[in-house]
Amino acid sequence: MATAIVIAGGVGKRMGQDIPKQFILVEGKPILIYTLEAFEEHPRIDQILVVCVEGWEKTLEAYLKKYNIAKVKWIINGGKIGQESIYNAVKYLNNKVPKDEIIVIHDGIRPLIDEFVLSDVIVKTEKYGNAVTSLPYNEQIFIKETENTTKQYIDRNTIRRVSTPQGYRFDLLKDSYDRAYQENIGFTDSSYTNTMMVELGVRLYFAAGSDQNIKLTTKEDLLLFKAHLKMEDSLI
Repeated sequence: MATAIVIAGGVGKRMGQDIPKQFILVEGKPILIYTLEAFEEHPRIDQILVVCVEGWEKTLEAYLKKYNIAKVKWIINGGKIGQESIYNAVKYLNNKVPKDEIIVIHDGIRPLIDEFVLSDVIVKTEKYGNAVTSLPYNEQIFIKETENTTKQYIDRNTIRRVSTPQGYRFDLLKDSYDRAYQENIGFTDSSYTNTMMVELGVRLYFAAGSDQNIKLTTKEDLLLFKAHLKMEDSLI
């Protein structure tokens, strides 16, 4: 079995809303609930820890009850940046899960999780100790040399797009975060577990990804999500 850490501690200023973006209602349901439903329905996920933005814990509890999300066992507060939120979750789980437990980390504002993606992350983590959702990159990537010029590009066949869900054995996760925090490695506002692991010298393993697994950051992303839901409804 596996334990999920769902990160929902951000405010989401770029969405331009008065409430945290993970609580924005889409078709009458909060974005975060769509995300949690995917974990609730997956047979390999045993329990969920939600890192919630401070002050919204009671609201989340009410939504969990309304939508019958029974696997959420813990709700804790996040940190100032995403890495601190994840580290808070890892520290909280210490002595609550076995050392060889699979921990799946996922952004609460990525509600379109395919079951096969989540399954592949879990299977690959069982085999290798870690697994990160990934996809090929289909655009051309150039390196900026000055403000508006370049003479260098990166062969797109040598790179991958990595997002969440990501899976790690708990002992690897705990030891890596403890070391990174003590040595101030990988704790920037643009860092995540995967980038921190690489900075620590850990080899990462790729798992399956999906183009529909978008991160809802802007109003345009929200429109894409709404369009996807309408398309799904039309196919039922």
